[in-house]
Formats: sequence, C-alpha cells, structure tokens
Amino acid sequence: MHTLRYTPMPASFHSGRRDALAAQLPAGSLVIVHANDIYPTNADGTLAHHQNANLFYLTGIDQEESVLIMIIGQGGSHQDILLLRETNERIIIWEGARLTRELATAISGISDVRWTDTYNALLAELVPSAKQIWLERDNHPRRYTYVQTRNERMAAALKASYPDAELCSLYDTLTAMRLVKQPEEIAQLREACRITGEGFTDVLRGIRPGVGEWELEADLSRAYIRRRARKFSFLPIIASGQDTCVLHYISNHKVCEDGSLILFDIGAEYGGYAGDMTRTVPTNGRFTPRQRDVYNAVLAVHRYARSIMRPGVARLDYEKQVRAFMAERLLELGLISKADIAVNPADPPAVRRYYMHGTSHSLGIDVHDVAPNNPVFAVNQVWTIEPGIYIAEEGIGVRIETDVLITADGTEDLIPNAPLDIADIERIMSEQA
Repeated sequence: MHTLRYTPMPASFHSGRRDALAAQLPAGSLVIVHANDIYPTNADGTLAHHQNANLFYLTGIDQEESVLIMIIGQGGSHQDILLLRETNERIIIWEGARLTRELATAISGISDVRWTDTYNALLAELVPSAKQIWLERDNHPRRYTYVQTRNERMAAALKASYPDAELCSLYDTLTAMRLVKQPEEIAQLREACRITGEGFTDVLRGIRPGVGEWELEADLSRAYIRRRARKFSFLPIIASGQDTCVLHYISNHKVCEDGSLILFDIGAEYGGYAGDMTRTVPTNGRFTPRQRDVYNAVLAVHRYARSIMRPGVARLDYEKQVRAFMAERLLELGLISKADIAVNPADPPAVRRYYMHGTSHSLGIDVHDVAPNNPVFAVNQVWTIEPGIYIAEEGIGVRIETDVLITADGTEDLIPNAPLDIADIERIMSEQA
C-alpha cells in the first residue's frame, strides 16, 4: 500500500482472524474494539501513534480513531463494520490524507467502511438487541499505568449509557489466538528479526573505547530505519560498565570505557511486529578472562534452555529447569555454594541473587506479547530465550537473547545473523568500520 513503509499482510489474514474470533463467540454478541489514542506531551505536542494490537491484528488498520464493530450471528457468521476518521481539507494540509474507504477495505477485507462520527448512532441501533458486548480489555499481568486507554474510556461511556448491557472481555480469547502465529505473522517476525540482527552486526564493527552509548543508539536507529523498520520495537537498552547489571537501563548517556562490557537489549519493529535481541560485548573488542567465563556460562544456559524448549513442555516447568541448570553455572563461577543449591536442588532460591528475571516471553505484535500465565509450548509459537548473570559487585552483567520459532522437533533461531560465540564477536569487532 502506498501509505505504508512496510509490506502489509494480505487482507485475507485479518479476515481469517475475524472468522476465528467469531467462531468462538455466542450468537447475538457484539464486538467493539477501538484504536489507541494519540497521547499528548506538552503544549501542542503529541507522541507518535502506536496502534492497539488487537485492532491491528483483526483489521491491519494502523490509524487513530478507528473502530471495529462485529455483529455475531449463528454458526460463527458475522457482519463487520469499520469506522474511520474522515479526511477533511485541514487534515490534508497539516497531517496528510487519511485512509479512503477503498484503501481501508483493501487492507482489512471489510467492505462496510463508514466514518467515525456514526459511532454513537450505531451503538443506539446495535447495543439494545445484543446479548453480550465483547470489549477490548488489557489484562496483561505486567501492565501498570495510571493512564486510561481509549478502549477503557469508551467502555465506561458505554456502560453509563447502557447500564443493562452485559460487558465481556475479549482478552482471554484473543490472547489464545495471538499466542500461535499464522504464516503471515511469522513472515513479518522473520523480517523484524532479520533487521534486528543485521543492524546490530553493522554497529558492532564501530564499537571502540570512548564511544557514547547514545552514539550507538543513533547508529542502531539508522541501521534499522534504512532497512525499512519504522522504529525500535521498544526503548533500546545500551548499558555499559556497572549499568549492565540494571535490567531496564534506558538513559544511554554514558561513555563506554576501555575494559568494560556493553549490553545491547534492542529490537526493530517491522509491519507491526517486534524483534527482541540481547548481546553483550567488550568495549575494546576482547573479553577479559572473568568476562569470558561469565559470558560462556550464560551461553551454556542459553543453549540448554533452547534444547529443552519443545512442544508439550509447560513454560513454568521449563523456567524451573533452566534455573536449576543456572545454579550449576553459578557454582562454577564461585557465586553460590553447594549449600545454597542444597536448600532446594530443583529450584535453588540463591539463583535469584544473580538471575532475577525469567528466561522466555512470548513475542509478536507486542514485545512482551500476550500469553496465558502457564502456556504449553506448541508449534508456531514465537518466544525469546534470554538468560543472564548480573554480578553487581564486579560490574559484570551478561545477557544473551534470541527469538525462536517453535517447530515440531525443536526451535528455529530467527536471528541467526547476529553472533553468539565469543570468537565470532571478537572477530567481527576486529573488522573496525
């Protein structure tokens, strides 16, 4: 489409997702999903629009003030209506024209496209006869915000206007659907991961003592955007020295010192889908003996975790096995004792002193993509694998992360173009740009 930087998924993908959703809802249901707001900053400033993931999943529409309405009939039949912000002369002059009805149909596969100003009249027509109203609810367990989303605001307004309406959440149904990726999604994820890995490898050749973390962020941004990524898929972490032990360091303000490590936790977004990769490298291109030992310990855990990620394995059991394996690596590094492990050999609590986070999360439209609390790994799910060891007293933090597609007999690394082994990292860094 001429309005998009990326190649969109075909309309048949979004139509298929609506078919799958409708098949799981009772006849007489009404589905309403809104776009995300454009959030203000200060004065007349705004943040860039970031679309609601479920609206994008069901329609492919990446435009503010859009609404999907689905009227669910018998046997999974459904009538879909897409509401769009209507372009006027002022919008054309200041912001550029918005989607036409014809282009919105080509993207979404929805033939009934109307303007958003018909929303309230549609509610008055459809809500009173609906048996249940199914709404977007963000129940992600790690969600924490004081800001009310457009979907939450519209749900409150709907309840106030129609107090007898039965409001239901789409969260669990859409979470289960989004956990297993369709071929079209896997193609977008492959491209996001390709850009993520290639861009990092470009930047790796230019690292040297005295470079600013912010310079590396700028170099990565250029490497990603020139490959047609829209942006980073999350705020990039480029942490050197002591801050390699800060899990979500994002200020990227320091100079990288000789002898220190640099931890890159980065990703590119392509076509609405996220890459997510972590590599830890020596600023001067050569690991010290201690850095080498810690890195190889993390790499061993990374490879072990990948070896046991198989269809049929429950995620929480997997995480427990990884922590038990990590305990042995921490013992070899002299960080914990045999007595620490003996407290609970199956899941030693001492591991948490140096490895505080989980090994894997689902990846998709969102970086921490939606998933049930304890899903069972299955074919065509996409997960990260990202163990780490953080030794604050030594100023050494190492995390190694890649993204994998679960296959019938194991996993496929979606970022094979970014080095993992110390020898490959040091070789590429010796090829100074």
